[in-house]
Amino acid sequence: MKAARAVAAGLTVAAAAWMLGLAWFVYTANRHADPPARADGIVALTGGVARAAAALHLLEEGRADRLLLTGIGGGADLARIARLAGVDPAAIAGRVTLGRAARDTRGNAEETAAWARAYGIHSLIVVTAGYHMPRAMTELGRALPEVRLYPVSVVPPAMQGPGGVRNAETLRLMAEEYTKWLAARLGLSGQPAG
Repeated sequence: MKAARAVAAGLTVAAAAWMLGLAWFVYTANRHADPPARADGIVALTGGVARAAAALHLLEEGRADRLLLTGIGGGADLARIARLAGVDPAAIAGRVTLGRAARDTRGNAEETAAWARAYGIHSLIVVTAGYHMPRAMTELGRALPEVRLYPVSVVPPAMQGPGGVRNAETLRLMAEEYTKWLAARLGLSGQPAG
């Protein structure tokens, strides 16, 4: 009986800690940091048009000389991505790398690390959705411990407007991403991508 109570108490404490952590995660996912005036490079972990567009605009503003769009699908090309972002593709051609090897966040980090080393990148603006930023920074920090990372969060359309993070689908997404981030922090985010 004592063992059962101890297990129940432990599960209650763990659940409460997870819920408090989730509340912190939701709060931090909606914070915005301004990009630095200048960095060696920019990386956008794709997963939505807004991420690529934000990164392309930072490149266009002169925040860095090079940009990696990691996680790009096989059919996408720079001209189309740039046009969707309202950026002249000719003005940025030769400065943007489309990374097609990554299949997950760890793969994004590995692809970014190889690109950063190839171009001598020592400071990097990281663009992704706010809810994805903690996990992206964890994986990138592990893959690139020698590189200074500057997070620039994009607020996805689902989190904008009156519903924000209060709707059930967005809360479910946040809970899933929080759990994935915890796994990444513990080094349980899977085997290195091939």
